[in-house]
Amino acid sequence: MRVVYHKNFRKQYKKLRAIQRQIDERLVLFMKNPFNPNLNNHALSGKYRGYRSINITGVYRAFYEVIEADLIQFIIVDTHSNLYR
Repeated sequence: MRVVYHKNFRKQYKKLRAIQRQIDERLVLFMKNPFNPNLNNHALSGKYRGYRSINITGVYRAFYEVIEADLIQFIIVDTHSNLYR
């Protein structure tokens, strides 16, 4: 599986210095098994239909989309409250 990062994801990642290590750990876990129960990987609906979400921490989520069978693009990482306004 190949993973790419949208410019919004990279921009937000740079701002989140305090949790970058946790983000990295979750992305490694994702690459090993995207449906690991610790990630709570689930499809989104509403304005985020077509995207999926994984848990980074209790507060932070990362959204991604499947571009092709072997290509994933992470779109954004932010707090749950900011993403679901």
